[in-house]
Amino acid sequence: MTTSDTAVHTQPFQAEVSELLHLMVHSVYSETDIFLRELISNASDACDKLRYEAIASPALLGEGGALKIRITPNKTAKTLTIADNGIGMERQELIDHLGTIARSGTKAFVSKLKEAKDGLGLIGQFGVGFYSAFMVAEKIVVISRRAGESDVWTWTSSGGSGFEIARASDEEAARLTRGTEIVLHLKDDSKKYLETYEIERIVTAYSDNILFPIELVPEEGEPRQINSASALWQRSKSELTADDYKKAYQQIASAFDDPAMTLHYRAEGRYSYAVLLFAPSTKPFDLFEPNRKGRVKLYVRRVFITDDADLLPGYLRFVRGVVDSEDLPLNISREMLQNNPQLAQIRKAVATRVVSELESLADKDPENFAKIWDAFGAVLKEGIYEDFERREKLLSLSRFTTTSGEKRSLKQVIADFKPNQTEIYYLVGDSIERLKSNPRLEAATARGIEVLLLSDPVDAFWTSMPSDFEGKPLKSLSQGDLNLDLIPRIDDKDEAKKDEPAADEAATIAVIKAALGERVSDVKVSTRLTSSASCLVADSQGPSRELERILSQQNRGMKTKPILEINLRHPLVTAVTKAQASTVVDDISLLLLEQAQILDGELPEDPAAFAARLNRLVLQGLGG
Repeated sequence: MTTSDTAVHTQPFQAEVSELLHLMVHSVYSETDIFLRELISNASDACDKLRYEAIASPALLGEGGALKIRITPNKTAKTLTIADNGIGMERQELIDHLGTIARSGTKAFVSKLKEAKDGLGLIGQFGVGFYSAFMVAEKIVVISRRAGESDVWTWTSSGGSGFEIARASDEEAARLTRGTEIVLHLKDDSKKYLETYEIERIVTAYSDNILFPIELVPEEGEPRQINSASALWQRSKSELTADDYKKAYQQIASAFDDPAMTLHYRAEGRYSYAVLLFAPSTKPFDLFEPNRKGRVKLYVRRVFITDDADLLPGYLRFVRGVVDSEDLPLNISREMLQNNPQLAQIRKAVATRVVSELESLADKDPENFAKIWDAFGAVLKEGIYEDFERREKLLSLSRFTTTSGEKRSLKQVIADFKPNQTEIYYLVGDSIERLKSNPRLEAATARGIEVLLLSDPVDAFWTSMPSDFEGKPLKSLSQGDLNLDLIPRIDDKDEAKKDEPAADEAATIAVIKAALGERVSDVKVSTRLTSSASCLVADSQGPSRELERILSQQNRGMKTKPILEINLRHPLVTAVTKAQASTVVDDISLLLLEQAQILDGELPEDPAAFAARLNRLVLQGLGG
């Protein structure tokens, strides 16, 4: 043991923790009850960890008694103590766990917390619940002994810039066989949390389904258990109410919204397991973290194993809840989690059941399904790209903004097909408003064809794969050739435009190709355009222009040259072959390319040259 181990050691908080504590101490949230829920949740996790580690090392349980959580109010000292006899922490663990936030996205979280009117949901979902205790406490003392260790340490902070670590006193060490004791020195405006009825109210509301007994130790009288301490997912659905499920969801998911979907069932047969899953109604801020980590907890015979078992595919990572197996070994390792055939079967069956439940919800409760789609539609569409087996079901679930309305299903789109229409048409871009004004829609609009307007980044990926729905292929309006001639137009005026004089096809294409050179891969006459002069499309064999744009932003993939399509009946196009001067031909040809780029949301390669070219043509038109 070194001198530094025995002496009082002062250490600053990680920068993000200091900023977080400042928000906790100086911000006024509408509800401060969250601190007790979060500390109880942490205590439950500590008990879970000890129970799991004791499977391989039973000696860790020692003489610490049955796993439980104790809450002790002391009005005389103005302290509230939350203690558990779980795994406990060593000196370095106290520093690591309570002095830093070892998680990506911390800065983003702090930023979100600053913006939020009430940070309760964010605090719980991000796993920084310990620090919420500083909303009610002017000082916090944490005393901890790791199971199997003899040393006991104290961590002390008043929510300022740092904390102190010291060896516990003999008295503190004597009363802590193992586990952690958190002593909150309450602020004057938080004394209500010393009242037993307040403590019971919070536990009943938020922590009733914690699997370990929560004992309240009043200043007078005997300790008594104040939670049910039962695995709700193991109980029959007939015993439970909607309020029971809501409380379970909020406790399991550390959430404050209502679940939009609840799935509770027991699988019997070759493998036996209980499932309790929820779809939130609001979007968590970490939904698009790169690791796409799921949040479904794996239990084996009511013993918590891990929340990192990837029990659902990445596109269902928004689902929260529990899967509790009766058959898996309790000492299952991380390697076994990846390769266990039984767990693979459970994963497959649960994912199928979740998708089926979403289908049922979409049919029977469109209002709640709409909440899920609004929050997680972009995530669900990842499955169209990744999950070939369930692609048709996920396409059926998908809701789209189209040229005819919002939240349209593909079944509705097919039901409204025009005569002779055999394909589902779509257009991918970066915003709905820009897509609505895209010239590639013109031929479809002239025929009253409904077009899917796809603006989520994932749309560029799933549409890159050949797809069909109920035998109807999905066809891009911005890629490959397009022939809508068999579908009648709905506007006689557009039909009459066929009689307008058109530029000579061969001559026009030849001069534009010569002017543009290597800037485009080809120049073609367009069947998509009715009123615009030009547009850019991608070859049918390569990536779409939107996918290429996304990949180039990530420095992935090579940029290909687009195809320029021209409308032979547009005056700007007919002017190409009429122009006498070669400089005018070049200016108009380049303008056709550059205005098509602008309509796609791109800048011309040389904005200054574009401006000069446009000015020349305008002045010529004005006779200047």
